[in-house]
Amino acid sequence: MAKVGMIGAGGWGCALAWLLHNNGSQVTVWSALEDEIRMLQECREQKDKLPGVILPGDMVFTADLGQAVEGKDVLVVAVPSPFVRSTAARIAPLVGEGQKIVNVAKGIEETTLMTLSQVILQEIPGADVAVLSGPSHAEEVGKGIPTTIVVGSGNKETAEYLRSLFMSQVFRVYISSDVEGIELGAALKNVVALAAGMADGLGYGDNTKAALITRGIAEIARLGISMGGRIETFYGLTGIGDLIVTCASMHSRNRRAGILIGKGASMDEAMKEVKMVVEGVYSAKAGYALAQKYGVNVPIIEQVNKILFEGKPAADAVSELMLRDKKVENIDLRQLYQNSVEIPW
Repeated sequence: MAKVGMIGAGGWGCALAWLLHNNGSQVTVWSALEDEIRMLQECREQKDKLPGVILPGDMVFTADLGQAVEGKDVLVVAVPSPFVRSTAARIAPLVGEGQKIVNVAKGIEETTLMTLSQVILQEIPGADVAVLSGPSHAEEVGKGIPTTIVVGSGNKETAEYLRSLFMSQVFRVYISSDVEGIELGAALKNVVALAAGMADGLGYGDNTKAALITRGIAEIARLGISMGGRIETFYGLTGIGDLIVTCASMHSRNRRAGILIGKGASMDEAMKEVKMVVEGVYSAKAGYALAQKYGVNVPIIEQVNKILFEGKPAADAVSELMLRDKKVENIDLRQLYQNSVEIPW
């Protein structure tokens, strides 16, 4: 029986805690919010973010970080992306060399342009950090609806161990060594999902949604490959797969926020209405800054930034995207992709 510390008690953290417990792990769930822990202890349910999913009676909920971290085989970091660094810094004195840590948050740190696994490694240099990502709404995972996902790690043994930990009859896990590609796809799809929601809010149809998904993954792949990611990652579960589910579902907080913005709400009003962290807002600036750093053209991500931070009307942004200079649909991505890229396993 593996001992798992779930660092974060939001919807995704509780859904994964439920899954891991069902797989036979002993799970301790931590939150920095004492009211949240009290609710979980008393109700065995994350009423605010995962209503209807009853958590087992022998699952431990605690506000004591030491209880959640010390002596655990695996730590799962499931806090919102803006809090990953501060949480990792708090964990650091409590973990030993080689501690397995799985990041399941999605985002890019705005101030450093680092992926979240890089942030964790910077704060906890001796850790064995992996990522878990893919098209997976907490609301469905918590109900046992079949889901597929990817574990990314530079260490094949770690990836295989985590696959065995998470995999079940309703939760199929693939493994990959392309950690950076997985994280970039996971973060930037939220920005495109904001755009998809804005199009819905403006009253546009399926044609527009399909265009945003396909051109969005082209932008993400161009940037990701320029940064050393592998093309197959962006056309897999953590690229196009996650992008489809996030752009199409009302479970997606990014799409819901985008719909509100498309209807005329400000960014702050939309985030307040959604009542959860809208990760795409935090990743938008970082994604555009990375594109500028690597000289990559990302018109959708650029327009999302103008809507969010410069007050540009969403309808004007769509018009500008439609009237851009004429382009060839596909460039040869192999021109960007170095043949000498090493695949560690």
